[in-house]
Amino acid sequence: MKAIVQERFGPPDVLRLAEIESPVAGPGQVLVRVRAAAVNPYDWHLLRGDPYVARLLGGVGLTRPKSRVAGIDAAGEVAAVGAGVAGLRPGDEVLGFCPGAFAEFACTTPDLLVPKPAGPTGLTFEEAAALPMAAVTALRGIRTVGRAEAGQRVLVNGAGGGIGTFAVQIAVDLGAEVTGVCSARNAELVRSLGAAHVVDHTREDFTGRGERYDLILDNVGGRPLRRLRRALAPRGTLVANGGGSPGHVLGAMGSMLRVVAADPFVRQRLRPLVPSVPNGPVRRDLLAVTALVEAGRLAPVVDRTYPLADTAAAVRHVERGHARGKAVITVA
Repeated sequence: MKAIVQERFGPPDVLRLAEIESPVAGPGQVLVRVRAAAVNPYDWHLLRGDPYVARLLGGVGLTRPKSRVAGIDAAGEVAAVGAGVAGLRPGDEVLGFCPGAFAEFACTTPDLLVPKPAGPTGLTFEEAAALPMAAVTALRGIRTVGRAEAGQRVLVNGAGGGIGTFAVQIAVDLGAEVTGVCSARNAELVRSLGAAHVVDHTREDFTGRGERYDLILDNVGGRPLRRLRRALAPRGTLVANGGGSPGHVLGAMGSMLRVVAADPFVRQRLRPLVPSVPNGPVRRDLLAVTALVEAGRLAPVVDRTYPLADTAAAVRHVERGHARGKAVITVA
């Protein structure tokens, strides 16, 4: 099968298209014929082995990548099921977390897959692939960890990105008054998703506007915690999700540790958002996301699609922060 492989840590240029042996579904596993795979910031962090502390913790590999084939988000068809797998059969259209998704086939487990939603007008495989990591992370940030409620003022920093576009829609669906922080080129997109207010981060710092929010979902990082708290209501909640740039020892983990350390000493709720890669009740969250899609209350925003051979260009596009919504690989 064709796959994007990585032999060493480095920039997107280390990725190459190769012919490798197709995986086989073992007991309790599902083999997915990948039709589309989405690119996430998670992918370029793994690509570079960043932050460096992650290598020491064993999550990405110490001197070389732990996984030869990259990618995690996929949509496609069940090709085969292993012994003990019930409820899935070859030909079923699915989406979910599939390690090694940048390939024609990938193996995963049934608890990481859900049926591909039809949606009001039907979803393409590319649109379905855009859902897993970004939409689940947004759901957890806004609803599970952030506890957003109707009538609250919610700010989404990085509203034009993959997680941000989902987060704006989920907060609006819950009845919140949403402010999206993004670049000027994404302002109309964010408004079209339901944001009542948009702040252009290139012209204005949302932490210095004198506005207070019940919930801030920070997908960007880079601002001192004291400034973020200044924009929170006295009993407001800050959900810190990622941020950072390549080459850092701690990266986003550093800012999350600061949030955890400060929380016991302030009235505001300061919470880190653990990445959905995958952990916790993944299938429950995937089903919640697809239910919103099927009800017409959530829609993926696909910025660009790339052929499998151009995966390095897609990862580079996401790493540079240029994606509006999601960048997706069309595999087959």
